[in-house]
Amino acid sequence: MAEKAAESDAACTEVGRGMTLVFNLLGKRWTGLIVAVLIPGPAHFADLRRAVPGISERMLSDRLTELAGARLVVREVDEGPPLRVSYRLTEAGEALGPSLASLGDWAERYLEDVGSPCTAARAAARRATGDADAGC
Repeated sequence: MAEKAAESDAACTEVGRGMTLVFNLLGKRWTGLIVAVLIPGPAHFADLRRAVPGISERMLSDRLTELAGARLVVREVDEGPPLRVSYRLTEAGEALGPSLASLGDWAERYLEDVGSPCTAARAAARRATGDADAGC
């Protein structure tokens, strides 16, 4: 246990506390995508599940719980019938929008998306429309 604390302290010193905190949270698989889906506005659990291809219900639930614990997401129960749960970003969560948009722009410019779920969809959309910016 003491070794983990020492490693964490070393990472915070070498990289910076803020970078360590943000990547400990947003560096987990699916987390950034969930936040990105919520940036335009609240979404129901089922809508989030459909918007993040490949995520299981259990993982989505776990990530939403972590985001709520970090005070980036609020869980709201919509009175029924039927009873539905929706999620929205807090002010802190919404403040991530420009940073996530910048990361997305950077990725489009510098990272190859070979093997990405968007690759086939983007290529098909470009062929169909002749639009270089089409796709996901």
